[in-house]
Amino acid sequence: MPTYIHLFSFTQQGIEHIKEGPNRLEVAKRAFAGLGGKLKEFYFVFGHHDLVVISEAPDDATMAKIVLTFGSLGNVRSETLRAFTEEEYRKIVTALP
Repeated sequence: MPTYIHLFSFTQQGIEHIKEGPNRLEVAKRAFAGLGGKLKEFYFVFGHHDLVVISEAPDDATMAKIVLTFGSLGNVRSETLRAFTEEEYRKIVTALP
């Protein structure tokens, strides 16, 4: 399955209700699975973003549904990156003209 890296930043609403964060994470794990994806890794980070999540989904359309679902809740803003494994990278580069 394709891998995705998500950079999340708390909205004002999200930070005001930060104590609900651990519960929201458990809900997120179940939601990823229910929508066909998998939340593989979660990190709370310092810097421009507040959270980094590594996930998988069968395709970009599924991931779009997942990201839009979380965004619509109003607790985070996100930036999602499609990540390619070393093997995928090598295959892409090898196929260049």
